[in-house]
Amino acid sequence: MVSATHDSTVTAVAHPNIALIKYWGKRDEEYALPYSDSLSVTLDSYPTTTTVRTHAGTSDRLILNGAPATGEALRRVQRFLELVRARTDRTEHVIVETVNTVPTGAGLASSSSGFAALTLAAAGVYGLDSDPVALSALARRGSGSACRSIYGGFSIWYAGTGQGAEGDRHSYARPLAASLDLALVIAVVETSAKPISSREAMRRTVATSPLYGSWLASSRHDLTALLAAIDHGDVEMLGEIAERNALGMHATMLAARPAVRYLSGASHTVLDEVCALRRAGIGAYATVDAGPNVKVICRRSAAESVATALRGLAVTREVIVTGPGPAAGIVEKEPR
Repeated sequence: MVSATHDSTVTAVAHPNIALIKYWGKRDEEYALPYSDSLSVTLDSYPTTTTVRTHAGTSDRLILNGAPATGEALRRVQRFLELVRARTDRTEHVIVETVNTVPTGAGLASSSSGFAALTLAAAGVYGLDSDPVALSALARRGSGSACRSIYGGFSIWYAGTGQGAEGDRHSYARPLAASLDLALVIAVVETSAKPISSREAMRRTVATSPLYGSWLASSRHDLTALLAAIDHGDVEMLGEIAERNALGMHATMLAARPAVRYLSGASHTVLDEVCALRRAGIGAYATVDAGPNVKVICRRSAAESVATALRGLAVTREVIVTGPGPAAGIVEKEPR
């Protein structure tokens, strides 16, 4: 996976993705191998910009939103960079500067854009192959959902088979050809970090929820149905399937012991408004990741009506209209 050239400084930009068929639970923690396939759409909002540059120090450094990072955030980046270096004959350490425009740890997929941007920038600095599938598999090792943010628009992440290094070769994302009149209206009700990380919540759900196996089986059926909806350009069917898949995931988490509760009272207020919009004849459907913030799927023509309704709720801090966005990409290089 090593290429012939590399640069001393590379800057990349990536966008978060929202899963329509959720990824929840790993069969292999070390290699971030999921139990089932998932499907997402990369957004055209909340970009992450990451610059990686070599330096003469003896360890990697992370500057996150202008401030030196420590703790688990730094350790995750350092572990990922060790994986990258292990694929080359390079030993230089780097400084990683990341600017996130999406709140971190609030269920708005900040790790998907963060590690996708880091993957592209680090690959450029260390001279790794720029094949998107290879980059997708590498990004997965930093954060599972990051493998989908390598691509723009819709993509599917294949769980693959096997464990360890064998499974690593078979789990990656690929883009999907799709043409839908689709918008997502994001209702932000909370921007602070969630009380339990996605990683810990996944572990607890898989280990203790009596509903997990049933949700996993239904999720596989949901994926087949959603692929058909994409083929037919049916936004309403896509939204209906995405909503049931997301609410099923949250029900599974609620059944964990102890329960994992990401949906708040504010979340339920937004969900109630989505149901009211449907009763009023507007095709609006909700999806929620590992956090309290709600994303509403609708046609572009209905997006402003949905946004106006959500802005009228006392619980919303911000409402943003977004849609399918671009692939991750390199925006600047400085040759060695």
